[in-house]
Amino acid sequence: MPNRLGKITVAGLGPGSPDLFLNPAIDAIREADVVIGYKYYFQFIESFLKKGTECMDTGMRQEVQRAEKAFELAETGKDVVVISSGDAGIYGMASLVFEMAEKTQSKVELKVIPGISAFQAVAAKLGAPLSHDLVILSLSDLLTSYALIEKRIKAAAMGDFVTAIYNPKSNKRYWQLYRLRELFLEEREETTPVAIVRQVARAEEQITLTNLRDFDPEMVDMFSLVIVGNSQSYISGDRFITPRGYYSKEEQEGRPGPLIMQESFRTIAAELKEMDLPLETKWILLHCIHTSADFELPEILKVQNNAAPKLNEYLQKGGVIITDVTMVQSGIRKKACERMGVEIKCYLHDPRTMELSVKHGITRTQAGIRLAVEEHPDALYVFGNAPTALIELTDLMRSKNIQPAGIIAAPVGFVNVKESKHRVKSFTDLPAVIIEGRKGGSTLAATIVNAILSLEDAYDLKPGRDV
Repeated sequence: MPNRLGKITVAGLGPGSPDLFLNPAIDAIREADVVIGYKYYFQFIESFLKKGTECMDTGMRQEVQRAEKAFELAETGKDVVVISSGDAGIYGMASLVFEMAEKTQSKVELKVIPGISAFQAVAAKLGAPLSHDLVILSLSDLLTSYALIEKRIKAAAMGDFVTAIYNPKSNKRYWQLYRLRELFLEEREETTPVAIVRQVARAEEQITLTNLRDFDPEMVDMFSLVIVGNSQSYISGDRFITPRGYYSKEEQEGRPGPLIMQESFRTIAAELKEMDLPLETKWILLHCIHTSADFELPEILKVQNNAAPKLNEYLQKGGVIITDVTMVQSGIRKKACERMGVEIKCYLHDPRTMELSVKHGITRTQAGIRLAVEEHPDALYVFGNAPTALIELTDLMRSKNIQPAGIIAAPVGFVNVKESKHRVKSFTDLPAVIIEGRKGGSTLAATIVNAILSLEDAYDLKPGRDV
């Protein structure tokens, strides 16, 4: 037996760059008699080794042999440093060394020195993706059964955790990442941010920002780490941000409406998840169902000729909205219109409307549309009450060859309602949103406009900015 036992220090080297080594790890390496680890990492510590320090490599996937060698040498009085990439306690050598000490009843002194884990280095490169509750998952099934890994994937997805994924893929293990994407899409919006960072903090570093919908597992290899955001995460330029909640707290105290609306939208979106709809159409549906709690709307709401982006572009340029009744006018968000320079007009109470109505024996809403067409033939026309007004507009479009920016066709009732909406469909080049059948109403008509006004918020599922 030696006069004294040596010690084993398990040290984390960080993600790879010596610039990210922590001083206690450097000091331990400088004082070591022997350094044991995977040979790839020796290149990063050469400058810290004292003369005569032995570096021992047991080969890849020979962690048990490394630990056994460390104890063998420490028992002879050597001070041994076992190195791991990242943090030695996160998928590193620390647990194995401590387990072996327990099983062999070794009296060798053990110490762990932390390092910067890959998920932390990746987060620093991306901005602030890990600012709330998170899960770290390894997809390697060498030591853990895939059945258990899948349970953990589902739990992370259901729990709305930001998720950092280690060992996402190898040459032989490729399909698990496709399955993870599938499981996350069952619980998360397809716009949820995803980052792929390869060889973080090394010369070959590559960063890719995408989302669950466009995430391609073929871009990932064994040198990559993947981060999937939670329902609040978003990408801004080249930054991946997960809010901690400070601004949300302020908004909750001063503006609870948007937060409640966002939670409602997430609930509705979960029920619409199986529907293969363009994002713009889904955005309108989310608004309409939020307003009406009517889950029949996906069957009867029709968006014609890419209406949402076209009408949003028109309104962004300061367009004009004509409504059939003042109730629709009052339901359209004024802040959004002010922000875009949009003018909303309703001719129902214009003195000229009554005169025209009496003179020609038509309804006031019809008369109002006649006046509107004379002054704003290229406006966006919104109908939430009067099918006669919608019929009037379609007749004028045929007889006078006018071309509005678009039509929101949502009158409600029992007489000529269906027919008025069928007329709109005949203008196949016209951007239009139609609620088919008898359903509709001023509130839904205004809601459709509000969805179009806020279309840029659809991609982050953040409604309510102008509420």
